[in-house]
Amino acid sequence: MRKQELDFILDRICDAYPDLSDIVFTVGRPFQALHWGELKPVHLKEVPVDVLIPFHTETISLLLMNNQRRLVENLIKDGYCDTSYSIQKARFRVNIFSQRGNYSIVMRKLPMKIPTVEELNLPPIVKEIAKERNGLVLVTGATGSGKSSTLAAILNIINETRACHVITLEDPVEFVHSHKKATFNQRELGIDFPNFADGLRAALRQAPHVILVGEIRDRETLEIAMMAAETGHLVLSTLHTTDAGQTIGRMIGMFPPEDESYIRLRVADTLKWVLSQRLLPRTDKGRIAATEIMRNTLRIRELIITGESPDKSFYDVIETSQAQGMHTFDQAILKLYTEGIITEETAIAFASRRSKVIMEIDRIKSQRGEKTTDIEGLKLDIDYPKRTK
Repeated sequence: MRKQELDFILDRICDAYPDLSDIVFTVGRPFQALHWGELKPVHLKEVPVDVLIPFHTETISLLLMNNQRRLVENLIKDGYCDTSYSIQKARFRVNIFSQRGNYSIVMRKLPMKIPTVEELNLPPIVKEIAKERNGLVLVTGATGSGKSSTLAAILNIINETRACHVITLEDPVEFVHSHKKATFNQRELGIDFPNFADGLRAALRQAPHVILVGEIRDRETLEIAMMAAETGHLVLSTLHTTDAGQTIGRMIGMFPPEDESYIRLRVADTLKWVLSQRLLPRTDKGRIAATEIMRNTLRIRELIITGESPDKSFYDVIETSQAQGMHTFDQAILKLYTEGIITEETAIAFASRRSKVIMEIDRIKSQRGEKTTDIEGLKLDIDYPKRTK
């Protein structure tokens, strides 16, 4: 197989499913496209391959790695490697990994156009993040929840409104930002810098106003990110955590227990926003983002320093701070349910506190005059006292 043939296959898969999010190559399966969260087989008349064999995935892997020694070494040593790949119709973030002696590939399709906050259906308060001049901003969520798209939208607002220097450290570069008001320098892991900690350390000597760190993976990277935030830089990054409370716990848990009090103070001083995301299936097909937003207010700062208790959690403070632009996942999910964008089953499945969401859904259904239970025909037995005499 040659590069032109791989490009042809990718081109035809994109034609078959224009809205796909990922392309998957796995031994023993046909070409597959992840479309609205569901894997779909793709059979191409021009390419008579019903099932991929090890030779196919190995050849595709070599073409995607393009003789880059670093990628081959990572694949052999660590069992996986990350890179990027482009065809005329699309750009992809590529992960190649070994499994049971064979290679598999997942190619995440990246939008050619940088999305806006409105296009991502994010709350308008997200635009306030772009106005920050220093501090640490974290976008969190599971893999594939749209973290990179959200950060790209925030950076685009900065690009359109501020004459500043932006340095991005990515693995790999996903969204290419043109120079507007801001000046962008986008660096890729493994090509332009060896690891996030070293890349971030070097970025501090490159006169940046804004630094994007693709992911905070370890204590060293977090420590340098907080130091950059403390010295007047705006640092944007991601974490694989499910909500704001878990994000604070993960940050503090990266450090030794004896440093906890000091780290809590540093986090309270540097952390400005935590935006957590989950992608939910819509009733009309497609997916929509549900968010949880926490910003650093006096109450949040106090809770970061003192820690959560049974009577007071991050969830409780966020839930009662809508006036400051905050909301929990459950509040966002209930809003989507009320607007008819998601089903009751979806709302309950993705809720943080299911009992609370179920109670609120019953209240909403009751207000609409809908049934809140399938049990029917219940009535008082008026004659029961007479029968017992």
